[in-house]
Amino acid sequence: MLRACPLDVLEGRRIALQEAMHRRKTRYSFPNPGEPPAGGSGQSGLTGTSGDAQGGSVPAPGEQVLSVGEISRGIRRILESSFTSVAVRGEVTGLGRPGSGHVYFNLRDGGGLQEAQIAVVLWREGVLRLRFRLDEGMRVIVRGRIAVYEPRGIYQVVAERIDPDGLGEIALALDRLKRKLAQEGLFDPGRKRPLPFLPERIGIITSPSGAALWDILRSIYRRHPGARVRIIPVRVQGEGAAEEIVAALDFAGSPEADVSVVIVGRGGGSAEDLWAFNEEVVVRAVAACRVPMISAIGHEVDFTLCDFAADARAQTPTHAGELVVPDVEALRLHLGSLEERLLGAVLRKAALCGEACERLASRPVLRHPREQVLLRARKLDDLGRRLWKELYSIHTRWHDKILVFSGRLDALNPLAVLRRGYSVAFDVDGKVVRDAALLRAGQALRVVLAKGSAAVRVESIETGHG
Repeated sequence: MLRACPLDVLEGRRIALQEAMHRRKTRYSFPNPGEPPAGGSGQSGLTGTSGDAQGGSVPAPGEQVLSVGEISRGIRRILESSFTSVAVRGEVTGLGRPGSGHVYFNLRDGGGLQEAQIAVVLWREGVLRLRFRLDEGMRVIVRGRIAVYEPRGIYQVVAERIDPDGLGEIALALDRLKRKLAQEGLFDPGRKRPLPFLPERIGIITSPSGAALWDILRSIYRRHPGARVRIIPVRVQGEGAAEEIVAALDFAGSPEADVSVVIVGRGGGSAEDLWAFNEEVVVRAVAACRVPMISAIGHEVDFTLCDFAADARAQTPTHAGELVVPDVEALRLHLGSLEERLLGAVLRKAALCGEACERLASRPVLRHPREQVLLRARKLDDLGRRLWKELYSIHTRWHDKILVFSGRLDALNPLAVLRRGYSVAFDVDGKVVRDAALLRAGQALRVVLAKGSAAVRVESIETGHG
């Protein structure tokens, strides 16, 4: 297990490294290829330079001469054997992401350019295992080993694992992603679909070797022994797990899978074990799944972003089996109870209908229908006679009233006066002439008689009645 090294331990290793290099310098020589060993002085193959005035071509007694590659390899052996496992805390700077997929950066203590720095390389395989996005200025803990890059003569940390410095960074990154997806509506309760009551086939996306699969199956078959299940095996943690889960969700929503509901689940574990279900690609695939989905990840206290995007969340894998199918035995008992209630209701309705039929059968209209018809016919005849009598009475009353009104009208009729020998004179304007003094000789008049009228002309005028 990788553990962080305290500063005093690192200082002790640095001193030990210097002492080891000094001892090796005095014990070994590394002659250049093709160079004959020096003789005559008992130096046993040691080579070196004398540093005298003649150009330094003769090594001094006991001095070693090493090539650049030899000293680099020697340093490499010492460093890599002394620092096989280190954990270094620092701030990311100089972050580089070339097309190869590897990540290169420096790790510094922070506080200015004069602080100590060390180069770090994270190979592509490690980049794929990262649980967060590595950004410039982020404080992280790098776990790995010290290695020497001979072509440039530098030492660096070959990272095997990188974690944010403290759980707060992980929670912060997770919260940022959660807010982002929530703003896009992936967690909206209105988009969640109801689970089918009796699914024709259940898809289970999980590890085939995990205990969660058997918990789900036991729960399903205990409640519904005839359930049909399709297992879609995936890795639920580690490298490539997220990609496999996304592919499995896409397959589960296709007609080829032929499933009505999907359970995505795994057993409990650490936050790192469950991290695949916090990956953005997995959460989006859960939200986009074309069939209703149940998230059954970890235990009751474990929460992942998939729980918010799924149509339903199960507290445990066993609970997922309880959510996806009803208890057939409980359904059978419930149906039996409904059958008894239905039968009781039918019998009560039949009894009520029988009583109503008996009441109807006892009525005279059904016992002696002919007599009832004749009785109704006699009543109808009586009503007809009463109707004609009433109509005649009304006719007589109105006839008498009409005669009285006619006599009154006839008495007031001006034509009746004319029939007694009177006439009415009208001037040319159609006005009745009532005063002879208003007439003049030669004036034309029209005289209306009881029968017809005549045009006359005034010959003379008398104002009296003669």
